[in-house]
Amino acid sequence: MDFTHITSFFLNNPYILAPLFGIIPALIWLFFWLKEDTHPEPLRLITLCFFAGQAIVFLALPLQRIAYDFLPSNQEFLFLIWAGIEEFLKFAAAWFIGIHTSSDDEPVDAVMYMIIVALGFVALENTLFLIDPLHAGQILESLVTGNLRFIGASLVHVISSAVVGIFLAFAFYRSTRTKILYGTYGVILATALHTYFNLFIMKQSESNLFLIFGFVWIGVIGLMLMFEKVKHILPRNLS
Repeated sequence: MDFTHITSFFLNNPYILAPLFGIIPALIWLFFWLKEDTHPEPLRLITLCFFAGQAIVFLALPLQRIAYDFLPSNQEFLFLIWAGIEEFLKFAAAWFIGIHTSSDDEPVDAVMYMIIVALGFVALENTLFLIDPLHAGQILESLVTGNLRFIGASLVHVISSAVVGIFLAFAFYRSTRTKILYGTYGVILATALHTYFNLFIMKQSESNLFLIFGFVWIGVIGLMLMFEKVKHILPRNLS
């Protein structure tokens, strides 16, 4: 087998290789979280949520560009707005496709729909992020970058979106007004966490990558603990 020709083919066609590096890690995480759900959601809704997460990337990018062009150039404020755009769009996609449907019949479902949309978002965002380095022939660098995003940025999207789902889960047996209130709180907290992580990365050197991703993995552990708690929410616990 001539690996030189194979390598050359992929370098000349980064739009083929980038989706593999971008989507496969997201699918691995998707499989992991689906295994955690004892009552899996319908495959149709899982698929729609995943692709909806990818679709909203094309809404987020122009909105973020508008924010960049017309809002004050303060870095912290701009990162806050960018994170808010992403978190709101992810929540909107999950709500329209899964959360407001009859399939959302237990508290943990909202968490799952939010995570699935987030992973769809991550899959396309990572793909777009990897196209330029692959086109420049930087396969090794792309693998490293893909792995770092797999560990870090991808998990931040999952954690922040799951926060919204967790808030909705705790409001599952409450009134519509309370659900709206909890959902709003969830989006605000998710935006704050997302913003903080982005700013934290910007202010850290490469030597502190382990510190950065260490915090992310602490967040993942916390998410798994909350996920288990959400699975055991009963109506009498919220009376």
